[in-house]
Amino acid sequence: MRILVYPHDLGIGGSQINAIELAGAVHRMGHETIVYGRPGPLVEKIRELGLEFVAAPNMGRRPSMAATRALAELAERRRIDVLHGYEWPPSLECYLAARRLPRVSAVSTVMSMAIAPFIPKHVPLTVGTHQIAETEVALGRSAVTVLEPPVDLDANRPGLDLAQGELRKIWGVADGAYVVAVVSRLARELKLEGILSAMDAVASLPVTMRVCLLIAGDGPAGAEVSERADQINIRTGRRTVVLTGELADPRAAYDMADVCLGMGGSALRALAFGKPLVVQGEAGFWELLTPSSLENFLWQGWYGVGGGQAGGASALRQILWDILPAERLRAELGGFGRRVVEHRFSLGHAAEAQLDIYSAALETRSGGRVAYVGDVEAAGHFLRYKVRRLQARLAGRGTADDFNARPVAAAPPVQAFPAGGAA
Repeated sequence: MRILVYPHDLGIGGSQINAIELAGAVHRMGHETIVYGRPGPLVEKIRELGLEFVAAPNMGRRPSMAATRALAELAERRRIDVLHGYEWPPSLECYLAARRLPRVSAVSTVMSMAIAPFIPKHVPLTVGTHQIAETEVALGRSAVTVLEPPVDLDANRPGLDLAQGELRKIWGVADGAYVVAVVSRLARELKLEGILSAMDAVASLPVTMRVCLLIAGDGPAGAEVSERADQINIRTGRRTVVLTGELADPRAAYDMADVCLGMGGSALRALAFGKPLVVQGEAGFWELLTPSSLENFLWQGWYGVGGGQAGGASALRQILWDILPAERLRAELGGFGRRVVEHRFSLGHAAEAQLDIYSAALETRSGGRVAYVGDVEAAGHFLRYKVRRLQARLAGRGTADDFNARPVAAAPPVQAFPAGGAA
């Protein structure tokens, strides 16, 4: 097969790292794989994996007709079989390009916490949680697959030589201090509340515990996070919060941690390093991964919604108070987490599942009336979305990522359509 993989951007982030690592695994299985997009920090990783990178044109607003035309021309010239878009703008651009080329199939992967309704319902869709998949099937999608974020277990494991000692000195992490690490994009949607809550939780622990919160990442909320860190460090008189900035390779941050905080793919990489994990969510959600909480995370993903933002810092503080001094418990939970990712989240298993998705898409291309009806419905959803976005901007309440701002986990259950069709 000839496959083009199109991440939503090539900055450091979970969805795009998953896309690139999975593309590399598929390539190693003998398939020609191209990664497409606007150049960014992850181009180096693409090349390290032996993948071909093709730069997209300047796009402006998305979905971009320039990107769509370039995709279609590239697919025809290189005889691409599958165009694979990650998140909604590349998914739409891949779909529109494939509609011009009858022999090419488009597939979509969305790792956001909710699915854009304007991705046509007949497009093969991959999501990261069973809860989201069930919701989308109830809404009438015809081909939905769950493929949980994969982890390269060779590149992410205990015992690697990652210059942790040297970096500990560079970052100013005191010898003997407990390290609580979070590797995250500093985004306002989905992330910021939990990061600020974690800072307050660690700052409220007794000085005698000597706990350092290590935050690896950058993003739109970087200035706000930095300001809060400075305030806490002045108040506590020590480097209670350490900001590393964006790391092209954040593995040392995971590896030097005594406990990791995180959601999504970052949570799974923490488990791969054998670290106890406290899952981060929204509205005050923090929960320690244990054998008894595992099933819930396998259902809803590595994320959750609490009862209110106000109690988040105190809830996390109690978890850290209990687990940090308990070395044996931390070792047991770290070993448990590593076994979970080995059993369920390996990159090799995910690559095999991804190839099955590609094969099914090539065998069941939708055309004719099914595609026409799906396109009309999707266009209606997209028009309504654009109108709502314009209204929100005019009212001064726009969001950076609508679909992470309205997670499925926080919504009431969706009722399936009756046999006669949509109500």
